Amino acid sequence: MSAFRKVAVIGGGITGLTAAYALRQTGATVRLFEAGAKVGGPVQSVRDGEWLVEAGPNSIQENSPELTALISDLGLDEARSAAQPAAKNRYILRNGKPQAAPSSPPGLLSSSLFSFGAKLRIFRELLHRPRIRPADVSLADFVRSHFGDELVDYGLNPFVSGIYAGDPSQLSARHSFPSLWKIEQETGSIIRGQIKAAKAKRAVGGPSGPPPIISFREGLGMLPAALARDIGPLNIGLNARIKSLIPGKRWGVVWNRDSNTQVEEFDRVILALPAKPLSELTIGSLGECPLAELADITTPAVSSFFLGYKREQVAHPLDGFGVLMPQAEHRQVLGVLFSSSLFEGRAPEGHVGLTVMLGGVHRPDLGQADEATLLRVVKRELGEILGVTGEPVYQRLHSWPRAIPQYNLGYGEFLKVIESCERSYPRLFIGGNVRDGISLTNGIAAGHKLAARALG
Repeated sequence: MSAFRKVAVIGGGITGLTAAYALRQTGATVRLFEAGAKVGGPVQSVRDGEWLVEAGPNSIQENSPELTALISDLGLDEARSAAQPAAKNRYILRNGKPQAAPSSPPGLLSSSLFSFGAKLRIFRELLHRPRIRPADVSLADFVRSHFGDELVDYGLNPFVSGIYAGDPSQLSARHSFPSLWKIEQETGSIIRGQIKAAKAKRAVGGPSGPPPIISFREGLGMLPAALARDIGPLNIGLNARIKSLIPGKRWGVVWNRDSNTQVEEFDRVILALPAKPLSELTIGSLGECPLAELADITTPAVSSFFLGYKREQVAHPLDGFGVLMPQAEHRQVLGVLFSSSLFEGRAPEGHVGLTVMLGGVHRPDLGQADEATLLRVVKRELGEILGVTGEPVYQRLHSWPRAIPQYNLGYGEFLKVIESCERSYPRLFIGGNVRDGISLTNGIAAGHKLAARALG
């Protein structure tokens, strides 16, 4: 691609920012359009005195050389913050009490989280042979076939609540966790496949153990802010609503700001938008919406409620990442992150910060409830689960009406709609959490992939 080639990137979340950044590194001319007043999507950090609050994701797994290189290239190495040793435990609620999830085979044997029968089923899973399934299955059925009901209820279910805010009985095994689907085909045993992958990583000089969990001194929001600085404010259009895309020898991008409509021409267009704005996007002079079917993707509301307490108000030692709630426990919250245990600088001395996640597929009403309602719910839940007493000394609520796309059974049909749109309109490239995975690392990888495709 020539340096003078001009690319429109529509969507200023982490995927769009990464794509624009990667294109700028090649010398391409880039214009990024964001409908909101700031870039970064839900990746926002708020500093309020000695409190530091994450509006969306609270951490990122540094699980690829590309991510490590990006952090370094953006000058964020010194701001990088590793998870504290105090965050080593992962708690899951069982019988009303947080119990530490096992992190190793010896830990599994001594854990009280799972019964003897469930532990035996885990070790028997090592004997599974490769399997090619004729059709997709739910994630719950997939995991149940390997580990049984108890692991679905008290292992998979809270894990999925923490990641997707979703329901494993509805999620597609093939699309929500494609790596596990592939492992079953190649190895049969999920455990054996993961051991094999870890050995292969070590054989090429990769680090042993799970990828480090990191953030930055002033929160994850430092990452989109650094990307935006490198792209340059003159190349970013905020409060810019795309009215339509006009295909032709060059793409016409019709956009609006403050009731003023403008048209710009581009050689390539990248769409890094969530499902709903993609479904509403008109392409062509007749107002066609070729991605309209994406409106049917389930995207439940989620609220992130940060509460600060004096340390003596919380009975639990908070010696972990947080606690997740299996649906079988019938709690009203999805999980609680021990924010001030996870990273330094999240709360004043003598205080702790907790981030409570609410809403999701099972309780979308709590994803959009008002702050007073949520406070009543959260105070009761925290009191019963963590022994929290009294009123919070600090609180801040962030709500996301359409938070996380659910890769449910049948999701392949939505992917076909995206692929068909790209085939119909050359030099149009679509990616992001609607297609490439929902994690922050997935979003960054999607941005690099989109940039590479646009350069092709």
